[in-house]
Parts: sequence; C-alpha cells; structure tokens
Amino acid sequence: RKVPLAMPASHAASLIFPAIRAAGKRSVFRNGRRSMATAKEQNLKQRLAAIIPERQEYVKRIRKEHGDKKLGDVTVDMAYGGMRGVKSLIWDPSLLDAEEGIRFRGYTIPDCQKLLPKAPGGEEPLPEGLFWLLLTGEVPTEAQVRSLSEEWYARSAIPSHVEDILDRCPNTLHPMSQFSMAVLALQHDSSFAKAYAKGVNKAEYWDYTFEDSMDLIAKLPTIAARIYRNVFKDGKMESLEAGKDWSANFAKLLGFAGEPVEVAKGEQDLAKVTRNDAKQSASFVELMRLYMVIHSDHEGGNVSAHTSHLVGSALSDPYLAFSAALNGLAGPLHGLANQEVLRWITRLKSQVGEDASDDAIRKYCWDELNSGRVIPGFGHAVLRKTDPRYTCQREFALKHMPTDPMFKIVGQCYNIVPHILQEQGKVKNPWPNVDSHSGVLLQHYGLVEQDYYTVLFGVSRALGCLSGQIMSRAMGFPIERPKSFTTEAIEKMFSNASVGR
Repeated sequence: RKVPLAMPASHAASLIFPAIRAAGKRSVFRNGRRSMATAKEQNLKQRLAAIIPERQEYVKRIRKEHGDKKLGDVTVDMAYGGMRGVKSLIWDPSLLDAEEGIRFRGYTIPDCQKLLPKAPGGEEPLPEGLFWLLLTGEVPTEAQVRSLSEEWYARSAIPSHVEDILDRCPNTLHPMSQFSMAVLALQHDSSFAKAYAKGVNKAEYWDYTFEDSMDLIAKLPTIAARIYRNVFKDGKMESLEAGKDWSANFAKLLGFAGEPVEVAKGEQDLAKVTRNDAKQSASFVELMRLYMVIHSDHEGGNVSAHTSHLVGSALSDPYLAFSAALNGLAGPLHGLANQEVLRWITRLKSQVGEDASDDAIRKYCWDELNSGRVIPGFGHAVLRKTDPRYTCQREFALKHMPTDPMFKIVGQCYNIVPHILQEQGKVKNPWPNVDSHSGVLLQHYGLVEQDYYTVLFGVSRALGCLSGQIMSRAMGFPIERPKSFTTEAIEKMFSNASVGR
C-alpha cells in the first residue's frame, strides 16, 4: 500500500506492516520448506518494523540538532592517502575504538561471547544472534535466534542456474571469483529489483532489501561449500540438516562433520590430521561460529563494507552490492592478509624449526625487517592495542589446540614481535591483529586450502554488509557522491591562498 512520505513514521508503519505483524500467527513457506514464526515473540522482521520508525525519528533529531556541526578537518595528505581518517560515513552496526576494538551496537566481543545465545552444548555465540544485534541493537532470546536459524534453513535452496554456473566453472578459477559470480547470478530473483521496477514506495525499500538479504545470507553456506567441494574435493555435497544452526550446517556442507578425511603432508609441511573425530568436528563447528561472528563487521570504512554501502546507495539491490563487496574483499590488501601471515609463519618454521627458541625467532624477525620486509599480522589502521578478535582466537586455541606446533609459534610471536616493532619505532601499533591467528586455526582442523580462506571471510562479512544495507534503506540515506579534485586544482587552490597572505 502506498503511503505519503509526509505522514508521521509511526502512522506509516501501521499501514505498511499489518501483514508483517500477522505473520507471527502463521507459518511461512520458502522454497517448499516451512519456517515457523511464533505469536509469542516477534521475529526479526516484526521487530524491525517496530524499531525503524523510532530510529527514523532519532536520526531526524540528530540531524536537526547537529547537522551543521563539523566532524573534523580533511588535509591534502588525507585525500591522497586513501581517505584514511576522514570522518564522512554513517554506519550504525559497529564502531571501532582505537583502545577497545570493535563494538557491535555498543557490545564488545567479550560481551557478545557472554550475552548472545549459543547452540545447545556450545560455548561460542551464534552468528544468527549477532545479525539480530547488528540490525536491532538488541540481544535476542534463544527462541528468536532459533527461529532465525530455521528461517535461514527454509530459504537456503539455491536455483538450478546457479548450481549449473558453479559446476561449470573450471577449478582453476579462483574461489572468490566463483563466489562473486554466484551471488551476482542470484540477482535474477531479487525482490528489491522487482519491487523497484513496479514503482514501490520509498518507505518500503527496507522491506524488500530485508527479504533479499535474508535470502542471500541463507544461501551463502550452500554456495560457498559447493565451491569448496568442486575446487578442492570430489564435488559431492552433503545435505543441509533441519534443526542445525547456520554455522553447523556450513561445516557439514564443507565436509567437516565427522567423515574420515585425511590431509597429507604438503607444501605447508602439515602433520596428518583425520577429521572423523567427534570432538574435533564439534570444536570445528564452534570455530566456525566464532569465526563468523568476529569477521562479520568492522565499521563502514573498510573496502568491503564501504563498497556495499556505496553500490547500495545507488539503489542497487543487495545481490549487486554484496557481489561488489566480495570483489573488494578479494584484493590482497583487504581479504588476503591471513594467508600472508600463514605463509610467513610457515617460512619462519622452516628456517628455525618447530621447537625454536625465543632468541631464534627474535633473530629471524630482525633479519626480516633489516632486509626491508614486513612482519604481517601486526598493526592496524585504527587499533592501538591488541585486536580483541586476535585475543578471542588465542583463547579458543588455548582451549582446543594448546599443543599445536603452529599455535606455539604464533604464541611466541605474540610475546616477541611487538617489542621488536616498538624498538624499531616505525609503526604506531605493534600489536597483533585478527589475521595473525585465523589461518593457523583453520590449518589445525585440516582446512589447508588457503585460496579458500577469503570465501570464509566473505560469508561472515555478509552479516555486516547486509545489515548496513537494510538500515541504510530504512533511513532513506541518499546516493553517495563525495567531491573530488585534480592535483592541479589542489595546487591552484593553495597557491592562490599563499598569494592572498
């Protein structure tokens, strides 16, 4: 139903969303599967329908009271330096603090580990709960998270044309290229694109963006696992299992659900591991839950989040926007950092041995720096302390894999490298970041295919990018269009200023 834009937001919501509220009293069918929504608790869409009018009024008030105030100054160096430090974006799902690290809607990673619902018998937060938090700012109940798991399961089937595209890709095509291509192919069924073509009212943009985002997130594990099985294994896929959470089903589709698979020694000089141990399989699922949570969002200025925001601001649907984000994530300066760390640790291990002394590692690090090379996995553009995403991964490793040889080296580097970098005096933040640890965890469980690591990152980052998309459309944010200058214009601008003085 069309609603005049001048109508009060609360009244508009009462007209736009009656069917949403009614959905709590019936079951919803998706892809032939049933997704149950209870009448007792609001599902995610119902909760958003209630929150959005309040949020719109809040944003309106902030703009009215503070719209003419400065966020900061921009220098010529900042313009040439990748706009680093330029304060020019609104991104509500998360905020990065230089001292505390990332906060998801105000909650730190330890907060999320403590407060967000967990799977029965599990100890790590479920990504479903984080997605709810990113969108609403609220910690969901276990029942609300369970209903979201069920809804994603109900929406998870991928169209046959997407299956055909992936199955026809040569296994030499990079997994990230296949991932982006598959997401783009899903655009065929975009609810937002179809609604926009029919002239949908602006007040309803968020509704169709939500539907696309939910469909896309639900399908990502199936797409990502199909790429993994086609490129690195025999192409055979397990089926999703009703009742399992998003991460558990993803682990099952990848083939880490207990079947005997041996990974032989290869170029990484890895010990043989067998993935048919129930305890190992369960802890891998826990790792996936943790991994998906901590890699989900990191403010709006990183390449993948900003790309999705920029492309989405043109009213490109979530499939187009997220495919673009994946292309940015595939770049070596954004999504490949953990692979660089893993290669560096592997080289270190080959040079100094598995049981190297601290002195031997210290000497190797100084030799690297004195040769003009960097030590990857340390430092961050914003953070000025140890990345809490690193810390929670370290705690996971101490619990689940304390004797792993590669983890031992990572632990030694944690104690040694920051002091070396401080002594060298060339970096503002010598502390380890998230990429310093994640690759070693994946290797431990036998997921040794490094070209696939960015796909895992991409599955996780969808939670942040798409929650940002939904809220941007709900708030009616305009197309992004910053002002640019030529180098000659810069020179003229300040030459004239100098003459004036």
